[in-house]
Amino acid sequence: QVQLLESGGGSVQAGGSLRLSCAASGYTGDYCVGWFRQAPGKEREGVASISSGGRTTYADSVKGRFTISKDNAKNTLYLQMNSLKPEDTAMYYCAMARWEGYVFRSLDEKDYNCWGQGTQVTVSS
Repeated sequence: QVQLLESGGGSVQAGGSLRLSCAASGYTGDYCVGWFRQAPGKEREGVASISSGGRTTYADSVKGRFTISKDNAKNTLYLQMNSLKPEDTAMYYCAMARWEGYVFRSLDEKDYNCWGQGTQVTVSS
């Protein structure tokens, strides 16, 4: 059974940085993985995704500020978040997609079937 465990959330002031981690276990293969977030009263949205071949895609709202990466040897996914803004405040989730694929990546939650429990990020002004 696939398990995803996020860590690294916290509270920071605007302009600060955080790095989220997601440790994955219980799977074989090389799947697209991604980060999503959900703010109170809002729908969950895709933030960043990385294919098995390392290709990335980002939401427009985080381009140039967030970087997704992974360490295959450690089965760990990362999200480096710089220049944080109050509007980045949300619960952040990592997720694993339904399909393998060297170039496949997606910000659509429908493409993902395994989710972590989330880590809270709060950015104060």
